[in-house]
Amino acid sequence: MIQFQEKLLTNTWEKTDWDTFIKMIESPDRENTKGYYYNGYMRTEDLFIGADVARSKPLIYFAILLLGIAKEIPITGLSNCSYRKVGVRECQPDISFYIGDRSNLAPTGKSLVNLDEQATPDLVIEISNTTLEDDLGAKRLLYEEMGVSEYLVVDVQNTLVYAFEMIDRGSKRIDTSLVLPGLSIDTITTALTLSKEQDQSQVGKWLMSQFQG
Repeated sequence: MIQFQEKLLTNTWEKTDWDTFIKMIESPDRENTKGYYYNGYMRTEDLFIGADVARSKPLIYFAILLLGIAKEIPITGLSNCSYRKVGVRECQPDISFYIGDRSNLAPTGKSLVNLDEQATPDLVIEISNTTLEDDLGAKRLLYEEMGVSEYLVVDVQNTLVYAFEMIDRGSKRIDTSLVLPGLSIDTITTALTLSKEQDQSQVGKWLMSQFQG
């Protein structure tokens, strides 16, 4: 049994049982911690993030919403929403979206999302600085099992975006989004590059020109 009160490290997968994970993640002194549980292992991450992630996250969220506005695609997004399948898995992606006909399935309320009762999001996004290896590895497997349709990993250090289509508990790299028609992954990458030299209003104007073109 893990002595999580003192020894549990963040950004590390630790083998444990579900009850121990729940006890840890719901502890009052862990209110600023993100929690993941998959295949008998748990991982925690500090919610406090650096400037690069903090700048990139709203830009990515904003870009997806702009596309929805320009293309008249119904979209509902959530930030740091917790998804739980009791006894099996839990995750808290940086951003998640319900898209198209499923946009009205996005959860509401104060409680985390119970995946035994509520719908899985169509698209999940992790913004990576120090967590890239895990976001491309174990978390990708977790989201395959969860049944999302598409997964994006944004590498803020190298200004790269990895996009995956997820089918039949597997995934493959893609260059154009399938759940968001008209979205090229290169467009997101270019927007991230521009954001290093321009303010977000300028980048948003450029994005809108791309989406309306």
